[in-house]
Amino acid sequence: MIATAASAAQPTTHYRICPLCEACCGLEVQVDSGRVIRIKGAEGDVFSHGYICPKGYALKDLHEDPDRLRQPLVRRNGTLQPATWDEAFEEIERRLVPLVARHGKDALALSLGNPNVHKMGLLLYTSRLARAVGSKNIFSASTLDQMPKQLSSGLMFGNWFSVPVPDIEHCDYLLMLGANPMASNGSLWTVPDFRGKAKALRARGGQLVVIDPRRTETAEVADAHHFIRPGADVFLLAAMVHTLFEETLVEPGCLSDWINGMNEVRDAVAPFTPAAVAQRCGIAAETIRALARNLAGAKRGCVYGRIGTCTQTFGTLCSWLIDVLNVLTGHLDSPGGAMFPKAAAFAANTMGKPGVGKGVVTGRHSSRVSGAPEVLGELPATLMAEEILTAGPGQVRALITVASNPVLSCPGGENLDQAFAGLEFMVSVDIYLNETTRHADVILPGTAVLEDSHYDVAFPALSYRNHARFSPAVLARSAGAMPEWQILLKLVAIAQGLGAQADVLALDDQLVAADVARLAGDHAPAVLAALAGRQGPERLLDMALRNGPYGDQFGRKPEGLNLDKVAAAPGGVDLGALQPRIPEVLRTPSGKIELAPASLLADLSRARAALNDPAPAFSLIGRREVRSNNSWMHNLPVLAKGPERCTLLMHPGDAAALGLAAGELATVTLRPGRQVQAPVALSDAMMPGVISLPHGWGHDRAGANLQVAAQRPGVNLNAVLDETLRDPLSGNAVLSGVGVVVSA
Repeated sequence: MIATAASAAQPTTHYRICPLCEACCGLEVQVDSGRVIRIKGAEGDVFSHGYICPKGYALKDLHEDPDRLRQPLVRRNGTLQPATWDEAFEEIERRLVPLVARHGKDALALSLGNPNVHKMGLLLYTSRLARAVGSKNIFSASTLDQMPKQLSSGLMFGNWFSVPVPDIEHCDYLLMLGANPMASNGSLWTVPDFRGKAKALRARGGQLVVIDPRRTETAEVADAHHFIRPGADVFLLAAMVHTLFEETLVEPGCLSDWINGMNEVRDAVAPFTPAAVAQRCGIAAETIRALARNLAGAKRGCVYGRIGTCTQTFGTLCSWLIDVLNVLTGHLDSPGGAMFPKAAAFAANTMGKPGVGKGVVTGRHSSRVSGAPEVLGELPATLMAEEILTAGPGQVRALITVASNPVLSCPGGENLDQAFAGLEFMVSVDIYLNETTRHADVILPGTAVLEDSHYDVAFPALSYRNHARFSPAVLARSAGAMPEWQILLKLVAIAQGLGAQADVLALDDQLVAADVARLAGDHAPAVLAALAGRQGPERLLDMALRNGPYGDQFGRKPEGLNLDKVAAAPGGVDLGALQPRIPEVLRTPSGKIELAPASLLADLSRARAALNDPAPAFSLIGRREVRSNNSWMHNLPVLAKGPERCTLLMHPGDAAALGLAAGELATVTLRPGRQVQAPVALSDAMMPGVISLPHGWGHDRAGANLQVAAQRPGVNLNAVLDETLRDPLSGNAVLSGVGVVVSA
């Protein structure tokens, strides 16, 4: 389908998987004389079938962005100045090693951003860095986004990454809460061209129903949309579960023998009758009952909730109740329902003994200042500032950020700004001098996206269809560039005392040999021989594919997959529709679905106590836009062009009551010192009493170098949010449903 070589005078066309959002679309990138001249969707891609969104086109802008860093920066005499790689790593060794020696491993923290999961080299090697550092102070974007879903999935199914996703190809009733896949193309659900798939669902007689405080782009293409008060999803979901029991609609079907705790769930939701929750939700009791009946009556139905259900004070409860509904109606692990993908590589729920496991635990340690429990090896990202600013034993004094911009992405950015400015030493692995990295003493930029090979490490485990795809580098690596995996290994070497001059390729060989010895035992020499000729992420990928559920098992199944076979199939290998996986997918100690984890049942009492809380005059929510996945995307001209997007959406009636007109500035205040001003945009798509600001803006801080973004900096949603508000179970920040005051 795609030519991979041509004469020097002819443009060449290359297959590439887009790494800029969870859709992971296949692209065709046309190159002439080392320059990208055209990008379009790859029609032959087995997963995305030619679909492309504006972010795919932006890969050209990203590659050519003059603001993208191309060599290390080291702070000298108070300013960041260009340096060689040797100078940068020597500075890190000179300053970081004695600091950790004096104050202990926990004095060094790691902050990992969203792009880590989108680049093979970053995702596969940040774990090596975290182990080498050995600090308890690990922070990531997961506690700003998805940790509630990972926690509830871990408690119910035994693995943090066993997240069921809608089988949209066969679904005929899809109920969606707090999700906008028309803009995101899925989130914890990899589903390119959601519009086309939703259209097909409706064409075969199915229904899409959306529940959201805003009539989103997804709600616009749905059969029905219901407004809900922000933060009230837990009450709606609990009342729907209550209705299933009350009206004898519980029918788990073939899951019956694999469920623990059904009676406990029935008793726990008893107080949440539709009548009791209707006012709090802003949804009539009869509508709540009808939603439960329609779900139960659907032949192939599914409930899906995403960021709006996670980024609230009851995030873990919402995530849990969504899957409880799918279980009780027989729609979990059933075609057309919520199903578990089977990834070709790296999926923990395909490894080890099927059908049973250790389950998950939390709270193996706690944060020093607030005492928040560890979840999935991480502490809440919103605690970073207090761990830096609070003096005493264990204080964080140094920081490594990897593709992370918490000054914009975390609530309490002003405190983080102050905290980062006071660090004794800071290193950033990043391609931009942004609002966070401007505080660094050393910045280490990795290679450009198009200069790296790519495999989606995480997203096949969340995909609407099973597949395996690999794309080689499109462009030759720029002179003097260093891939991120080698940068991270240099930091590993420094942390392990091997020094800044350590041979990272030799270190990689040693680490892989140790991995293989642990996994393959006496067969380790043969496995290493089979992997010979590769290094870095591609060697780890080949090993994972060979050892995966479709793999060649290092020769024992010659028809199986390995990296050579996947790479030889431009457009990827289609591994088929999602199939039922229970009981083999389960990794709970009981070997069953734990429908009633004790910590979740206990947290329902907190929800019950909040049931009669008065609604604030205004509730603030975020919003997702197709052109804005990460803050740095605001610096790419193809994504930045068009109308101003950082606006305060509000209902015309609310604006009129405040004397506000479209385009005028409104002030949004949480408390004194926590306020922002933004231009008003009027929309009857907003529920009265609800306002919305997008995330990732606020590009007006001195010292950052994002020239395009600075032309229209916008305001930072997180500047008005309270970093002390968290879901207590998962530690996830509360970014939605926060009560605020709005004034002209």
